[in-house]
Amino acid sequence: MTPASSPSLEIGFGDGVTKARLRAGAGYEGDLRRLALRFRSSVQRLTGTMEVEIDDLLTNLAALGTWPAPASVAWDPQLARLATDSAHDAQAVARQLDPADDSTSAVGPEQIGELLGPAWTADLTAFQRRDIAKLLSLRHGANFSVPGAGKTRVGLAVFQALRHRGSVERLLIIGPKSCYESWLYENSACLDEPLRMEVFSRNVDPSADSLVVNYESLKTEATVTQLGQWLAARPSMLLLDEAHRMKLGADGTYGSACLALGPRSRHRLILTGTPAPNGVKDLENLFGFVWPGHGRQKVTQAVAGGDLAKASQVLRPLFTRTTKDELGLPPVATRLVPVEMPPLHHEVYEALIGRFSARAAGSESDFQTLGKIIVYMLMAATSPALLAVGTTRHEPLSYQVPPLAIPDGTPLYELMRDLPSYEMSPKYREVLAIVNENARRGRKTLVWSTFIRSLNTLDRILREFSPAMVHGGTQDSDRQAEIDRFRNDPDCMVLLSNPATLGEGISLHHHCHDAVYVDRDFAAGRFLQSLDRIHRLGLAQETETRITVLASEGTIDEVVAQRLNDKLQFMGRILDDPTVQQLADLDEEPAVGGGLDQRDLQALMGHLRARSA
Repeated sequence: MTPASSPSLEIGFGDGVTKARLRAGAGYEGDLRRLALRFRSSVQRLTGTMEVEIDDLLTNLAALGTWPAPASVAWDPQLARLATDSAHDAQAVARQLDPADDSTSAVGPEQIGELLGPAWTADLTAFQRRDIAKLLSLRHGANFSVPGAGKTRVGLAVFQALRHRGSVERLLIIGPKSCYESWLYENSACLDEPLRMEVFSRNVDPSADSLVVNYESLKTEATVTQLGQWLAARPSMLLLDEAHRMKLGADGTYGSACLALGPRSRHRLILTGTPAPNGVKDLENLFGFVWPGHGRQKVTQAVAGGDLAKASQVLRPLFTRTTKDELGLPPVATRLVPVEMPPLHHEVYEALIGRFSARAAGSESDFQTLGKIIVYMLMAATSPALLAVGTTRHEPLSYQVPPLAIPDGTPLYELMRDLPSYEMSPKYREVLAIVNENARRGRKTLVWSTFIRSLNTLDRILREFSPAMVHGGTQDSDRQAEIDRFRNDPDCMVLLSNPATLGEGISLHHHCHDAVYVDRDFAAGRFLQSLDRIHRLGLAQETETRITVLASEGTIDEVVAQRLNDKLQFMGRILDDPTVQQLADLDEEPAVGGGLDQRDLQALMGHLRARSA
């Protein structure tokens, strides 16, 4: 028999950040085998040891009630607290989702001033008070409000209310680098004695009240370990800003790190205006971070029937969202401009399709290979000359491709040889016409393109308009100077950038009301984020905001347009936000002059088959 001092079962974290390990004491190996049958994700590689997904463990805690010696089960303290919280969360979520249950003690907006205490000195709008009240009524929170609704201030207020009542002492903020300025400003503007807030570095002040760290820093295990220790040292709140960055969950580097840090915190809050850019899986992963176990389960159950309007009503109690309609912004006018390719460009594109169709047909499960194929296709749809030079080292890693290797004697080689180096892409001509017309009317234009070499070409074409340019290769000091020049220099009529660099954390709506997309990829969230650079809170009601998307006819541009339409429709329906759905419905007008998921892949394969037939 096992000595009384020895646990019959030890439950702790496994090697993987999303796994738990259960180790049976001597004589209990058979009980562990029977217990393993109750978990769908259980794996037993050694006798007496089992690993299971933490989500699976937390969702099926009742299965542990079958253990023959419950009094001698030993839990890792942090995992034990997570399990206890998960059980409470399951009850709280059930009450929140039960329309007939009126026992939930909700916080009212009128209570916010008292809950924040005298240290809070900033003004709050009515919708911010409503969102804070909703988030404080939940054990953990999700704020899906649009950019410009003040999610940073709301997040800081939630922390201050929890700190004022003694629930937490510290705040860890994970977000893009572009969020630093906003958090540091709100900290000084909202509290009479600001938090000791530091941007994360190797030498962290142990007395800091708050750390701000960027997602890229989570790539190193040492950083995640250090942040985990900081969270666990004192009761802490973990906040993910632009939380869609971890939408891949355990399958992504950022998601894995956030899921590993989550159990070390007492309170979890996510902020993002685009919670489901690629569909329900993104939403599952975000809710899986906020409410491990039952969060993911409830999302799956809500959308299982396919009725997204109903799913939105079911899930609405679990998140707060301020829409653009509530902000009172003037409408945005969107249009899709089909661009006809010259005959030689069209031949190059068709030859490229013929070359890639067979290769893609054997690579349905190889997203990396297909991602590179898509980059080449987007290049050919914009300017075939890009194929000969490839991308630069400053594009995001997943978009970097070398010059396309084309064997001598092939049809594509002959076409590329005959392609005049001086021939201007029709898309570039269209951008020139739009910028020229806007400048004539005194309107500045923001021009987006995925490819830095396109931006460099446009920089030359548009030189009479003194363009500013910001991309991944722009130095931090030059970046702010270029943005300031665009904002303040009357001769600078155009800003050239790519959504991967400037899609988040920058406001241009007081200076620019026109945006042109030379190309787009399948990343719906990035598209929505980039739109919000010029359509934000503070616009005068008479402001006319115009979005123009260029699409080469008969190319991947049309596939991208349809898939983004589907994703925006989905996101608008799941958030019950007609404004998002309207952005999916681009009006077509005559021309004036990578985020790949399984359904994107299906659409791409259909395009390849149709064009190569």
